Amino acid sequence: MTQRPDEREVRELLAVLRAEHRDLDERIVQLEAEQSNDQVTIKRLKKQKLLLKDRITALEDQITPDIIA
Repeated sequence: MTQRPDEREVRELLAVLRAEHRDLDERIVQLEAEQSNDQVTIKRLKKQKLLLKDRITALEDQITPDIIA
């Protein structure tokens, strides 16, 4: 199955964004495990993680064919 060039670029971007999402998740878990009192940082990281997830979902929707039920 040959991918269109733009689809390949989207898939590459998705891989990068997923890695960033994973890194943020690990950082959040680490801060929470340390029982850090830096709730502002944790909240900021969670918001950034959520924004990344929304972007990932939007890109996945671009490359996933619509299925008519």
